[in-house]
Amino acid sequence: MNLEALIHRKFPAISQQYDAKDTILYALGVGAGADPLDAAQLPYVYEKYLRIIPSQSSVIASPGTWLSEPVLEVNYPKILYGEQGMIFERPLKPTAKIRGECEVIGIDDKGPEKGAVVFFEKRIIDDADGGLICRVHSTYFLRGDGGCGSWGRTLPVPSALPERVPDNVIEVATIPRQALIYRLNGDYNPLHADPAVAAAAGFDRPILHGLCSYGIACFALVRELCENDPDRLIELYARFSKPVFPGETIRLELFEEDKNWRFRARVAERNEIVLDRGILRIR
Repeated sequence: MNLEALIHRKFPAISQQYDAKDTILYALGVGAGADPLDAAQLPYVYEKYLRIIPSQSSVIASPGTWLSEPVLEVNYPKILYGEQGMIFERPLKPTAKIRGECEVIGIDDKGPEKGAVVFFEKRIIDDADGGLICRVHSTYFLRGDGGCGSWGRTLPVPSALPERVPDNVIEVATIPRQALIYRLNGDYNPLHADPAVAAAAGFDRPILHGLCSYGIACFALVRELCENDPDRLIELYARFSKPVFPGETIRLELFEEDKNWRFRARVAERNEIVLDRGILRIR
């Protein structure tokens, strides 16, 4: 890793106009409309009453695979997408013209044998009035790039979840072609589509995008805890711990804590935690 190049990497502002088609495609990619007769799901996949799933903030105004740029000298095959969070100052609109402002905010060097962590922030701005809509935080684990030095600020690490029976459990079934739909939002990594690429990476079939699992959780939590009103969501954070295979069932375990909620998600078929240390804050 070239620490100086990473520190000084500049991101031009990204302008994007997203419309009803984009919003509906994202919703379909994270499972909305699975039951076309469900009145709670219809507004996310039907333009007449359109609502937006807040985790769409993860895919709009995206800077792409910027960590693969040769000048950064990052060992790209060894990168893991570690964490995702979003904090809203105002609701995300179902259609809008927005601007994304991105920057590397910190690098935490864990040592030559342990890798490094890169903290990244994307600010989504409403182009109509220049107001901040939300901050989207992403954490990348660079397993092959330790020993190059630290810089900037880190993001707080949420505490572990309580060791008790959850207050609520939600189960969400994914479908075998889930990743093939979700990738149309812009993440065309062949790991999620090509069985040969997945096999070379050690998987017996393509895996679901981590951000798709995050979006599935967001949609389920909005319906269950926000009375199906996405405008009530203030914050959603999760750590990616293991992959999901399309077709598996995601079981969300919810813990009420200080008027907010914590959560984790596990795959029911394998009893493995796939999202951990989740935080949900609502209005």
